[in-house]
Amino acid sequence: MGVHPGSYLFVTLDSCRYDTFEAARIPVMRRLGPLHRAMAPGYLTYTSHMAMFMGFTPGIGGERTPFVNPKFAKVFKMAGGGSSGAAPAHVSLQGANVVQGFKKLGYLTLGTGALGWFDPGKETCRVLIQDFDQFWYAGEKWKSREQVGWLLERIGAAGDRPVFAFLNVGETHVPYYYEGAPWSSSWDDNPCVPFGKKNDAAECRRRQTACLEFLDSSLEPLFTAFEGASTMVCADHGDAWGEDGVWEHGIHHPKVVEVPLVLRLRPQPVPGEGVGARLRPLVEKVKQAFSSAQRT
Repeated sequence: MGVHPGSYLFVTLDSCRYDTFEAARIPVMRRLGPLHRAMAPGYLTYTSHMAMFMGFTPGIGGERTPFVNPKFAKVFKMAGGGSSGAAPAHVSLQGANVVQGFKKLGYLTLGTGALGWFDPGKETCRVLIQDFDQFWYAGEKWKSREQVGWLLERIGAAGDRPVFAFLNVGETHVPYYYEGAPWSSSWDDNPCVPFGKKNDAAECRRRQTACLEFLDSSLEPLFTAFEGASTMVCADHGDAWGEDGVWEHGIHHPKVVEVPLVLRLRPQPVPGEGVGARLRPLVEKVKQAFSSAQRT
């Protein structure tokens, strides 16, 4: 089952650190495109998603690369929502947020979230989800397989209509647990607690990595459905694991805002400057030498 080629899939791996993503065995997500070490727009789920739903997705400020640096060019550009950038946006939208913008273009907007910030029973959460045509709150942080099934069922019923699908998964959020993991999901067994006395950075890394590797296979059917369309995968923020005495998130720290970012936009992956930027001066020298040789 494939989607309309104009469709978008937006996945947030809640609390996933960049170094977790970099080291994990996640062949499915790696096939989406190059990994970028980006900075998130917020240090907790609510603020980061509010910013991303306004088009301020994670990015790298020093790169002149569209979409990898949203200051240079945004994936989603809301009318009136910040500067236009140096290059055109991937998609320009009208409305109060990205979800409304896609609805105005005739898209079916579907969303599902694992974190409590997406609970429709809480007044504080409704602003994040109220504009979706359909939204499902999973109720637990380790329900990614059910969330993927819910999305695929509704995408299958969309027919030829383009889809904007949003998925927030929670396995990578504390207490770092996936269904069937060989450790407890109890908060009493959480290795990353602000001001906790039994925190364990090595155990945090082991568990979050295992959760991400579990997600790689759980999310594969969804990535397959969007193979011919556009996909963005990132974290909304990371976690601190004892750096400078800081644990978890909800406060500014370099490790809390350092996140992975992968983009595949209809359908090519988006490269960063990275190696290309470092090789550019050498390429120019070679071109100049070649031109001089031709003239002589």
